[in-house]
Amino acid sequence: MCLGIPGKVVTIDKETSTAEVDFGGVKRTVSMHLCPEAGIGDYVLVHVGFAIQKLDEEDALITLELFKEIGEKYIESEI
Repeated sequence: MCLGIPGKVVTIDKETSTAEVDFGGVKRTVSMHLCPEAGIGDYVLVHVGFAIQKLDEEDALITLELFKEIGEKYIESEI
């Protein structure tokens, strides 16, 4: 099973085809080779360090909210 995480593109380095992507406050460098059409401010789906797809902002935000709810339920079940 694969899991892609939505993140927001903050900066892009066109020379290296990498971007700084924000995952809810955690920023990581991501390869943009598979998703060259994404720009600053766009949401991308990231899997193992590669942006694999540009996402609609609404879909990305819904997905992030669902991940948050899953995390909260997990924490509640551990208490």
